[in-house]
Amino acid sequence: MPEVTKGVFFIPGQDEFIPDSHVYVIGNPGDYSIVDAGLMGKGGYKLQSLEKMGIRKEEIKRVIMTHTHLDHIGCLNEIRRQMDWLELWVHEKEAAPLEEGDERTVYGMDMFKGMCQMQYGLKPGDFKFKVDRKLQGGETLELGGMSWEVFHIPGHSAGCIALYYRPEKILIPGDTVYADFSIGRFDLHGAEAKALMDSLQRLGELDVDVLLPGHNRIVKGVSPGYIKKTAAQWGPYLK
Repeated sequence: MPEVTKGVFFIPGQDEFIPDSHVYVIGNPGDYSIVDAGLMGKGGYKLQSLEKMGIRKEEIKRVIMTHTHLDHIGCLNEIRRQMDWLELWVHEKEAAPLEEGDERTVYGMDMFKGMCQMQYGLKPGDFKFKVDRKLQGGETLELGGMSWEVFHIPGHSAGCIALYYRPEKILIPGDTVYADFSIGRFDLHGAEAKALMDSLQRLGELDVDVLLPGHNRIVKGVSPGYIKKTAAQWGPYLK
């Protein structure tokens, strides 16, 4: 799997019946963090990818969720069965539902919940987790010798965050904005169109050279003003 730049690795999602989110590994030897986990059934693939990159499991300290939709958190249990020391860091807006066993944010809609439970053999309570650190936005996380800024960017879901590495202008926005002027959907539980527009405009103030979204292609050499242009294109729908 490619190293995007020093201290940032990319494990592409493997889409099947539903999408599998990309996973990013950030940090340096001795202190790595996984950003998002991915879809059910993908834990083995993600762990094998780490091994191929030469990253020992013992060096990974935590999983940071950009948000807790099923395609991002689905295989967290699989990963933690082999790495039970991993801390889970989630924005406080989605940490509380996870700890209470409220799976509405995970599934997004009741119809999708029933379909996935049938397709994957999931049971109520499969996504009840203790959260080790509740993020708020505005923090700077010192991770493996790198300083990552946390932005709370609601809209796609209530607790979406972005991680930004200012020295190299790297943005990990989860499903809020993708390549090719695409954005995350805003019709699921906890989503809000106007909040998504506000979040896009806020991200548009950042100087971004490398865009590492939750799905689709990653982009190096992001054109100036790309996120603002994306927000403008979606403006009529995000009111």
